[in-house]
Amino acid sequence: MSLKNKLQRMKKHLTLDSSIEHMDQREKRAEPEKQSEISEFNSQKPEEFECKQSVHETPQSQIPYADTWRRLQAKPFFGEEEYAMVREVRYPLDMIHGNYEFSALLDVIHKWNESGLEHPLSIANKRPEDLLFFDTETTGLHGGVGNTIFLLGYSKLEQDEIIVRQHFLTDPFSEITLYQSFLADVKESKQLVTYNGKSFDWPQVKTRHTLVRKDVPALPVFGHIDLLHGARRLWKNELVSCRLSIVEQQKLGIRRLEDVPGSLAPMLYFDYVRERNPEHIAGVLQHNEVDVLSLITLYIHISNMLLSVETVTMSMEERYEVARWYEAVGSEHMALSHYREVARSKHPYAVRAKAALGHIFKRQKEWSKALYCYDACMKDKEWGTEGICIEAAKICEHHLKEYDKAYAYTKLAFERWQKKTAYLRQRNKAEREMYEKRLLRLEKKLGQTSESLFVEDVTK
Repeated sequence: MSLKNKLQRMKKHLTLDSSIEHMDQREKRAEPEKQSEISEFNSQKPEEFECKQSVHETPQSQIPYADTWRRLQAKPFFGEEEYAMVREVRYPLDMIHGNYEFSALLDVIHKWNESGLEHPLSIANKRPEDLLFFDTETTGLHGGVGNTIFLLGYSKLEQDEIIVRQHFLTDPFSEITLYQSFLADVKESKQLVTYNGKSFDWPQVKTRHTLVRKDVPALPVFGHIDLLHGARRLWKNELVSCRLSIVEQQKLGIRRLEDVPGSLAPMLYFDYVRERNPEHIAGVLQHNEVDVLSLITLYIHISNMLLSVETVTMSMEERYEVARWYEAVGSEHMALSHYREVARSKHPYAVRAKAALGHIFKRQKEWSKALYCYDACMKDKEWGTEGICIEAAKICEHHLKEYDKAYAYTKLAFERWQKKTAYLRQRNKAEREMYEKRLLRLEKKLGQTSESLFVEDVTK
């Protein structure tokens, strides 16, 4: 048979239908009975959201497993060639998640505005609608260009409801459409609230955005509150881990049932990519939904602790850590209030609080108060260190001019230093000389002619 006849015979197999030519190759492999036209989404219930869709939507476009997506409350957002799925769930403000109603978020914002306090968690002068409680799911647990975000999820207050929206990457090559849908939604937000988002989630968003920045809007400029930092400050010495799931159980009263571990999310996403069946990632969507709702509850709880809301019961350990946090950000009057509460208790942390009070009073040049606090610490074996004794000696020598007390405190500090280093082969020569110099200077001020403590070789 001639070549011409062979080509003529194969002509019908070489001709592609124009509708198939524009169809994604992965979609062609989906089971026909699982597919449904986008027009079917128009029959959704009125309470389901209207997704802002691109002008490129056409009734002839088809989505694999459309019925399953609809059951998951997700609708498509179309780009020029691809689409992302956007899922939305709404909750009333009187719904309880853990120990709080969502409406408590409004109370917290009001209290921050009333307090006038400066703190990293303060959202004074912000509207409730400005807050975006944000979390991602990725194809890996580490950062870098090779790690793809396949789910951008957030919760926020919108029209007297809490809205959860999740933007899902339906194909690894559809990132442009994913970020178009996400950035169109969040452009009005002002404050990002995350859990480890400063180290992981938002840097990862920036990395992926860089790869598609020519085709999508710029990232908004957010204020950023990372609640992991607060959780670690408050509970790192108490909880076995500061993972969000542990904090939920131990501090927020949240119990997850049949939850998909976040570590399985990459594997389940790859299962979805192979089969296009959203059932594979239904559990991941639910996991992410609980994450972004728990961020609201956690923010309410930590804010109530910082604002000393009466309905919140704090342990002495927590109150001490709250005081340390306020001290670290320069709010000494709030730190003093919490330290005093702990110092008045019989809790083991009381002596720590007294030492901290002494340091603050010293910075404020309240010499008598500082000395009183340091003196109270000296009876404690752990916190009555030579360092505390020296601080007391400095106050007596340089500010109160009570040289006899300064000498006594310095001598006590030296004796405790000797005891601490008794079993060391070598003692720090510089430290020894510091004690010697201080004692000799005080002896001179006191006019003492007695034999010096350093007649003996203290290095023996």
